[in-house]
Amino acid sequence: MRVFFDNCMAPRLASTLDGFISHDGHHAWHMKDVPGLPNGRQSSDIEWIDHLKQGKDWLFFTLDRRILKNPAEKAVLKSAGLYGFILANGFMKMKLNEVASTVLWKWPEVETIIRSVDPAIYEIQVSRSAKLKPISY
Repeated sequence: MRVFFDNCMAPRLASTLDGFISHDGHHAWHMKDVPGLPNGRQSSDIEWIDHLKQGKDWLFFTLDRRILKNPAEKAVLKSAGLYGFILANGFMKMKLNEVASTVLWKWPEVETIIRSVDPAIYEIQVSRSAKLKPISY
């Protein structure tokens, strides 16, 4: 499995998760480091979504809910068949170490979803006790 963090997320989050999951053969990348991404960090949402769907084993993390509202991005996202995890707005007010710890805390739940349901978009709440919530779009 390959995990993508877009430009709305700090590069350190990707390297933190990569350190946690790499012993299982998985890897996490920040957008700036994704191999083969056409325009690197300057890739549009449509470009990175299209790039990820080519691999079929990608999932993504973002803070950007706009990808669910922009008609063109929404259409590409729906056709991509990706698992996506959007962090709730409250994460923008949190310290980076708190965001990282919550992503790591939720990782087992992310893995369970990937093994048991078809690709969809989920919201990660600030509260660690809250279950991942599917988002309809």
